[in-house]
Amino acid sequence: MRVTVVGPVYPYRGGIAHYTAQLAQALEAAGHTVCTISFKRQYPAWLYPGVSDRDPSQAALRVEAEFLLDPLYPWTWVQTKRFIEHQPPDLVVIQWWTTFWAPAFACLASALRRKGIRVVFIIHNVMPHEARFFDRHLARLALQYGSAFVAQTGRERERLLALLPGRQVVLCTLPVYSVLAGKCIPRGEARRKLGLADDTPVLLFFGIVRAYKGLKILLESLAQLGEAEQSPILLVAGEIWEDKDGYRQLINQLGLEKRVRLDDRYVPDEEAALMFSAADMLVAPYVGGTQSGAVGMALGCGLPMVVSEVVAAGIAPENLKNVQIFPSGDVNALVEAIRQRLQRTGGAPRMERAEDDWWRLVGTLEALVDRN
Repeated sequence: MRVTVVGPVYPYRGGIAHYTAQLAQALEAAGHTVCTISFKRQYPAWLYPGVSDRDPSQAALRVEAEFLLDPLYPWTWVQTKRFIEHQPPDLVVIQWWTTFWAPAFACLASALRRKGIRVVFIIHNVMPHEARFFDRHLARLALQYGSAFVAQTGRERERLLALLPGRQVVLCTLPVYSVLAGKCIPRGEARRKLGLADDTPVLLFFGIVRAYKGLKILLESLAQLGEAEQSPILLVAGEIWEDKDGYRQLINQLGLEKRVRLDDRYVPDEEAALMFSAADMLVAPYVGGTQSGAVGMALGCGLPMVVSEVVAAGIAPENLKNVQIFPSGDVNALVEAIRQRLQRTGGAPRMERAEDDWWRLVGTLEALVDRN
């Protein structure tokens, strides 16, 4: 099968870029001919809340790609359409995570559908995490041209069906991210490199800091975890896209100055591997949003987790054995979940890594083509 995958890849940074690259690799490993199309520009600089959308990793995950699309230049949309038609593929897979790309993807998908080319959208989230009144219209503008859809949680599947009733939407949970698997090192060595004590429990909150990810709830929970739990410390690793001073003030108010390390930047892959190697657990206390790329990385590294119900909904059932789940937004429940996870971990060796399961997504895409 000839497949064209559309989405960000290196040198762009972040979970969607990692996802696109791993999907392309998995499709090729399954024997398919893959063409990856990425972006000349992902966002205008004035619209991007972070320092940069480029990945500083020295050994980043890379795939061959054609960098063709620009969100603000419609002629690049037409050029991309012609490039794809010239192949032509049996399937075009488009990553959907933001309505900013709605006009470009609507133009591309509608033109390809008219040419008889099947278009499948992979839904990371139907609507932006901080949705505005016009986002619903933008989402419908582009997604109406999908031949079928892959949702990664039941919640997003229902959201999509509410937007586009009666459409073909299949469910496939977020695959395991193997990006860091070969870069992880022994726990003690990682802690020495990061200046962390061997005998202190370390919690890791990883990824861009946004309101829906629940860091404030985690900080409140950490304040309740005292000497009986050996006073765990929290490593917050990720660029803060909100009120930085507000988080620092909260840390001071809760008396956590010595127990929270804020690393306010995009963390390159090689340093992320150190953090995942050093931590006792990943904590993902999301109160909204969808699946988490950090969770996929933790599964790939064999790192135990404490996650909210929102996050757990996007994890395959067979990967939940080392995951402690708590009700979203419940501070006391999070305290208890962390306590139980620490008791279960107790300085034990790292859990066995979850097996690579990108074959599940590849099979889902193959089935969407075969049944039509």
